[in-house]
Amino acid sequence: MPNDADIFETLRLELRRGSLILAVLGQLRAEHYGYTLRRALGEAGVEIDEGALYPMLRRLEDQGLLSSEWRVEERRNKRFYRLSDEGRVVLERLVEEWTGLNASVDAILRGAPK
Repeated sequence: MPNDADIFETLRLELRRGSLILAVLGQLRAEHYGYTLRRALGEAGVEIDEGALYPMLRRLEDQGLLSSEWRVEERRNKRFYRLSDEGRVVLERLVEEWTGLNASVDAILRGAPK
């Protein structure tokens, strides 16, 4: 039987998973390559390790939400990511959903009737 710490960690990871996608899409309104994206997210208080970030970027690109291109910068090949047109539309819809859901959950947690 799982202990409280195991249950908490599982639920914490589930909670973060969707939030990370939203944060990545939001940050990619401006172009970034992996390292600068990870650093910008960290500076905003959203930590993500490379083992989670790069597979997410590939998946979001496969879904048509991101576009990317390889460029040489500082003598190194770097893959730059940005939102696609479809990604901008989806981000806008997700932000609306997030805002409504966040307000509802906040009201529930504060014990305020809706």
